[in-house]
Amino acid sequence: MRTNILGIYDDEDVVLKAVDKLQDNGVKVADVMSPFPIHGIFEKLNLKTRMPLATFLYGTFGVIVVFAFLYWTSVVSYPLKFGGKPLNTLSFIIIIFVLTIFIGTLFTFLTYFIREKMYPGKEVTLPVPESTNDKFVIVVSKTEEMTDMDVKNINKLMKESGAVEIKESDVNYNS
Repeated sequence: MRTNILGIYDDEDVVLKAVDKLQDNGVKVADVMSPFPIHGIFEKLNLKTRMPLATFLYGTFGVIVVFAFLYWTSVVSYPLKFGGKPLNTLSFIIIIFVLTIFIGTLFTFLTYFIREKMYPGKEVTLPVPESTNDKFVIVVSKTEEMTDMDVKNINKLMKESGAVEIKESDVNYNS
């Protein structure tokens, strides 16, 4: 099992500076756990996501499906003329807009939970449970190539950068 070196911090600004310091010294930061999103951490860790693209595609799918449904119900299946207005008007633009947002949000929500393997009743194992409340955690994966000197250097860098506690954990928090 892979071991992680965890640096526990009290402040988000200190975490950002600590990530910079670790990366400047050649340490690869695997992840940062936080009770809320930290602005800029995603770019510092060079993480990529396709979630915005997925949301756009879901929204596009929503526009097409909702328009097709409204057109079919209003023009093809059961056409009714009110006051001489044409059958295919922009009268349902608000409905398309709202349902597009709904479909995009719903499918993005489902995609996120499926991708993160989150489901009702799943037991959560966090290496630092306080990271959901008031602590910030920098995770460095300890590899087989790392010597004891490398680990001591990482611990020293974390301590110098403001870590209130440093520990090692075997918990695989990504499963």
